[in-house]
Amino acid sequence: MTHWFHRNPLKATAPVSFNFYGVAGSPSANKICNDLRTSRARLLEMFTDTTCDPEIMKNATDTYFSLLQGFIASLDGTKQENKLRFMQNFKWTDTLQGNTPSAQQDAIFELVSMAFNVAIWHTKFASRLAGKENVTEVEAKDVHRSLKFAAGIFKHLKEVHIPRLITPAEKGRDLESRVMDTYMVQCKAEAQEVTIARAIELKHNATLIAALAFETANFYQKADHTLNTLEPECSSKWRKYLQLKQHFYMAYAYCYHGQTLLVSDKCGESIRSLQEAEKCYSKAEALCKEYRQTKGPGSTAKPSEQLFFTTLSGLIKNTLQKCERENGFMPNPSRKKRLSQ
Repeated sequence: MTHWFHRNPLKATAPVSFNFYGVAGSPSANKICNDLRTSRARLLEMFTDTTCDPEIMKNATDTYFSLLQGFIASLDGTKQENKLRFMQNFKWTDTLQGNTPSAQQDAIFELVSMAFNVAIWHTKFASRLAGKENVTEVEAKDVHRSLKFAAGIFKHLKEVHIPRLITPAEKGRDLESRVMDTYMVQCKAEAQEVTIARAIELKHNATLIAALAFETANFYQKADHTLNTLEPECSSKWRKYLQLKQHFYMAYAYCYHGQTLLVSDKCGESIRSLQEAEKCYSKAEALCKEYRQTKGPGSTAKPSEQLFFTTLSGLIKNTLQKCERENGFMPNPSRKKRLSQ
């Protein structure tokens, strides 16, 4: 199944020279500074290189972060702060705040900002792969793996590194808890979309698919509610995406729940479930239009024209027609009793 995911832009950063005149005086110290500068530049190039894959990204990330740890890790194995941590100033923009940068003279700020970008890259890689017309089983697993990996990065940064920052994250900035939580939950929801698509492809039990779709819809609802106190000018478009996906997967849940009811000869309940699916789908369709018209970070795609969206419309319609036909064939109990007399 072809997927479509909303993506916010990557963070941008100012060049860093790592020139510590008077401090890094030895040839080996100068080499480390040169290696830091070149490995950072290479990692930044990888973010926009369409030929980059997770293995290349891992190698570039490991190279830079292993060098950066020399500015963060304690030099004597104790809890004493590394004095090199606060020697270099770093500037980064945010995915929701346009080109206005934040600056901190803190190597941990550089670590979390760069790692945040690595997580965003993995979501973009997954989106690019999932948007293909014929996604293979291996590719679907790669999409799922990248999304789960990104969610893990966001979680690790929030729990381990961000609390160590001397200057707390400003409201609405990437490193603030509401934004981090939303990215985490979105990654989980999108990974589950891949699971649902695979379950449908393998013709798994309709009850299982309905349960997965319902859980996915709840993930999107949770992500949307996490952003509801963020400034509308930077979060509205993102929220429209989360809302349309919530209603879309509620439509999926009602559709497959209706199939389960139909198998149990509960035609009336099945029809009502499919009618709810139609309502949710119509709401998702309206939100697709609102998404396109809303200004803000993200793509200018037309989600209602995507294959994943149009396929569900036909499924709901066909399943409802089948339920109505089956309901018309159901015998009238009172009539059957009169005939037997």
